Parts: sequence; structure tokens; C-alpha cells
Amino acid sequence: MRRIAGIALALMVLAGPARAVNPDEQLADPKLEARAAKLSRELRCVVCQNQTIDDSDAALAHDLRVILRERIAAGDTDDEAVAYLVARYGSFVELRPPLRADTMFLWFGPLALLLVGGAAAFVYVRGRSPRRASALSAAEEAEFAELMKTDEAS
Repeated sequence: MRRIAGIALALMVLAGPARAVNPDEQLADPKLEARAAKLSRELRCVVCQNQTIDDSDAALAHDLRVILRERIAAGDTDDEAVAYLVARYGSFVELRPPLRADTMFLWFGPLALLLVGGAAAFVYVRGRSPRRASALSAAEEAEFAELMKTDEAS
């Protein structure tokens, strides 16, 4: 039983993250393939949204991997290959889009929403009037005085 548990533990430790890159997509030149693999870890699958194109099994991610490798094989620099994909698919394809005019909302949108929500909560809390106890009527005053007398007497 220990041997089986040891083998299972070794397999879990040795199992790395699954990659969706197919062998037929890889470039023959190891240096070019290393560049492509590095770049594809920085590009987002626009279908899966929170996966890199390396990790995604989506058909569009496959197309992006192929296009990226074609551009690198054609002699594009890393920046040129990424710029080509950004031109076709928009800044959303970058996992870490640079700070530019068209990506300002990606960078500062969450902070703006947090500030607006905080301001709205502040205005809401500040605008609420505190609950005041209403004055007692003459009959309630008399009843209260009577209850206090009986309480003091006991």
C-alpha cells in the first residue's frame, strides 16, 4: 500500500501543468520555439480570457499560437509579432497590456469603480438621519410615572 501511495505522490509531484501546444505547432528551431513559447505565455486567449494561449485548448488559441509562430519564423522580432496580434485582436490579447490611452480603463477602471462605490456609500450613510425617540404623549407619561412608582415600591 505504501508503494502505491509513493508512486501516486511521485506522479502528482512530477506532473506539470498541462499545455495545449500540439507538437505539430512547434517550430523546428529550438531557439525560435523558445521565443514563441515565452511570448505565448504573455498572450491571453480571447475566448477563455484567464488563460494564456499556451494553456488554452480553444480553436482560437490554436490559431493565435500558429500565427505567432509563423510571424517569428518569418523573422519578426518579439515586439513585432505581439504588435501584429494586438493589431488584429486588440489590447485584450495581452495579459499585461501596457499603459496607453486605449488601455487606461483596464488599469484604472477597478480603482474608479471602488472610489465611486465608496463615495456612494459615504453619501448614503451620511445622508441618513439618526432615529430619534418620539416624545411621549401625556397618557404615556402618566403610565410611565405609574410604572416607576410601582417599581420603586417593590
